[in-house]
Amino acid sequence: MKRLFLVFSFSLFLFVTAAAQVGEYRTDFAVGVNGGYVLSNVGFTPDVPQKMLGGLTGGLTFRYTCEKYFKSVCAIVAEVNIAQVGWKEKIEDIKNQPVYYVDDPDNPLRYERKITYLQIPLMARLGWGRERKGLQGFIQIGPQIGIYMSESTDTNIIPGAATVTQRSSNIVAQETMPVEKKFDYGITGGAGVEFSLPKVGHFLLEGRYYYGLGNIYGNTKSDYFGKSNFGQIVIKATYLFDIVKTKNDKIK
Repeated sequence: MKRLFLVFSFSLFLFVTAAAQVGEYRTDFAVGVNGGYVLSNVGFTPDVPQKMLGGLTGGLTFRYTCEKYFKSVCAIVAEVNIAQVGWKEKIEDIKNQPVYYVDDPDNPLRYERKITYLQIPLMARLGWGRERKGLQGFIQIGPQIGIYMSESTDTNIIPGAATVTQRSSNIVAQETMPVEKKFDYGITGGAGVEFSLPKVGHFLLEGRYYYGLGNIYGNTKSDYFGKSNFGQIVIKATYLFDIVKTKNDKIK
């Protein structure tokens, strides 16, 4: 999957660069806001059983449309977002049943870590359809960096307390380890639809996936985890308004 993302991202950037040399010229610049919901987990090695953790994301969007190459509208999109990501553990016994403490049989064990990042994706975008009025479909992909801001834990785990049954996984080191690497990086990409109205703006709905190439913990031979990278599914809505528009009556 990592190689597929890298190859596709590189190919899309090459396509946009080539289009900028032979396509119909554009100088459209739009800015706006975005917000959405993130489902995330962490790919641990050794494996930690997990469910997807839900969190919020939102921030600013900047888009520069540079060319139209045949029917493809080419643009560069940058965002500056605050995002809540992390992981939620799936704590079960060998019979796939929740685990309880002897002294608290009504509350199953739970653990989730929520980490707040400043995320900055930079994506090449291709769109097909109406530019100024109507519907357009698009895909976009590119690199993303993340800067650690804070983290919090929600758990009822008491070290050493007796449980009715044993946990199926004995990988628990991550539950007491703070994030070690404060810089995250990876590849993000997705697809969506955009509806534009003259003098009003652009309304976008998009689904996106992020694959982390970095780790939140050390991954040398002396470290506990060999891998601890993010996987994130993002659903977001965006509103953009035009700052600069190409003067061309033929653009629809």
